[in-house]
Amino acid sequence: MRLLIALVINALAFLLTAYIVPGFKVDNFTSAILSAIVLGVVNTFIKPVLSFVTAPLTIITLGLFAFVVNAVVLFIVAWVVPGFDVDGWLPAILGGIVLAVVSTVISSALKDLGKLVK
Repeated sequence: MRLLIALVINALAFLLTAYIVPGFKVDNFTSAILSAIVLGVVNTFIKPVLSFVTAPLTIITLGLFAFVVNAVVLFIVAWVVPGFDVDGWLPAILGGIVLAVVSTVISSALKDLGKLVK
């Protein structure tokens, strides 16, 4: 059940990010769900390898290169998922930041709501 809730939260985060960031496009809720699934798979299997390979650059840039790694991950997701598109590096970097913030805010709000219901 938690996996399903996390999937819906990430899909909503994709839709809100598409609304906020120009150049970050999600056609519909189905594309958002597919994007959330693929993002989870890419974050599990590919992002750790990318982070390891780019660790020296990340260290040299004091962590800022991690934003580029997140952008590459979003480009991979956009390449795989029909109905999800990122128009360039700036929308990918901003989209990654906004996606993380929106997802965290939604998750936090739902946790707080769950505490009130109990």
